[in-house]
Amino acid sequence: MLLSFSRSFTVCHVTMYSVNNWFALITVWTAMAIEFSGILHICYIVQRSVGWMAGQPIESREPPKNIYQNLFFYGRCAMSLALLCLSFAVTFVAIFERKTTVWESVPPVASVVIFFLLMGCIGILEGSQIAYFAVVKMQKSEQGQDGSMGYFAKKSARILFSNNNHNLAAFLVGRQLCVVSCMFFIARITAVKLEPDDDNIFGVPDWMQSIFNTGLLGAVIVAVVASVSWRLLASAFPIVFFKNPLAYVFLRLCLILEMTGILHGAWVIAFVIKKVTGVKRDEFYIGTAEERAAESMEDDNGRAAGHLIAALDVGDNPPIQSFDGMDDEEDTQDPDAEAGCPTNAFPIDCSK
Repeated sequence: MLLSFSRSFTVCHVTMYSVNNWFALITVWTAMAIEFSGILHICYIVQRSVGWMAGQPIESREPPKNIYQNLFFYGRCAMSLALLCLSFAVTFVAIFERKTTVWESVPPVASVVIFFLLMGCIGILEGSQIAYFAVVKMQKSEQGQDGSMGYFAKKSARILFSNNNHNLAAFLVGRQLCVVSCMFFIARITAVKLEPDDDNIFGVPDWMQSIFNTGLLGAVIVAVVASVSWRLLASAFPIVFFKNPLAYVFLRLCLILEMTGILHGAWVIAFVIKKVTGVKRDEFYIGTAEERAAESMEDDNGRAAGHLIAALDVGDNPPIQSFDGMDDEEDTQDPDAEAGCPTNAFPIDCSK
């Protein structure tokens, strides 16, 4: 757990280093393979549905799909939906028939309510992380620190991005502790456990019941409902999460948990990793958001290479241009008068 925390808030400051290695590339390949399987494709439908209801449809940067690609995509979405429905059905039957590892004193209805509340908490924490990572790369004028995006966006920005974004790393510590705690209780509620004389759920064969007993169906529910869907929504609408009052409440809670010092050993591990690897912050390589914006607005004299440039209308008496570098030193007369530049023309230096 400490290694996970130290890695998390090392990444939040040195993202460039974190993706520039073989481990990151192998992780991307593995994640893409799992995504290709279609197990979690229902999350794409959730993301697009929310965008459509909000009046802001999600626009893909991929080229348009042909009919076969659409059939393959929506076929995996249907398969993912069927798997999610099966997971909910098995989990609810196990809860109401008291075939889970939840404590005996907790009634089934309370288990269901707690289950959904904890998934909501995880969802807000997951979405907040994605939103904060997106907003931290924006300019200060776009982060809402001036109150233009509301009270909670202003408070969140001032808390997170002060002191070189130190509180962003502190939030990751508290967030991870919250998520792990919620996962622990959800696992107790959803893990299927049959007594020797209990019948299999839905009367399935023993080999299928053994799959139910692994807890994979509960993991599918949490991954879709409490994690991936919220992350996709936050990646599409980061500002909505950033200025949400609930996100601000959880931000405060996570910072309080970090202040307890339970996991302060992660700071030491992160410091050692930084010293050993010699990594530098992202701003060292790509600059701040303000610097990148200023650079994109500067003139680029090389962009005209190989392209025709439109002629400039300078009036009836065009200036006489000299390419002899010695003219500037030998000429003692007024260059503008000698060149015959009109007084009402553009301010052009005719000596060059």
